[in-house]
Amino acid sequence: MEQHRARLEEMLRTHGPGSKPASHGRYALMGQPGTLIIVERIENAPFLLRGQWEKELKTVCLDDLEFAWGPHIRLSQ
Repeated sequence: MEQHRARLEEMLRTHGPGSKPASHGRYALMGQPGTLIIVERIENAPFLLRGQWEKELKTVCLDDLEFAWGPHIRLSQ
């Protein structure tokens, strides 16, 4: 995650607690300790992450985190 430090900081600044998007009740995962693990999986095993996520949780939280993380393969389209 060290190589993505600036990107993580920007994501937290723009979508994390206290941000305008967060004030609307979205981006619930932002600022949670597990967010780092999820972002690592978005980067390194996105298909596996989505497949497992869909078995257990609503995808809106993952969709929001993928959007906030930025350009990458969108698996929910």
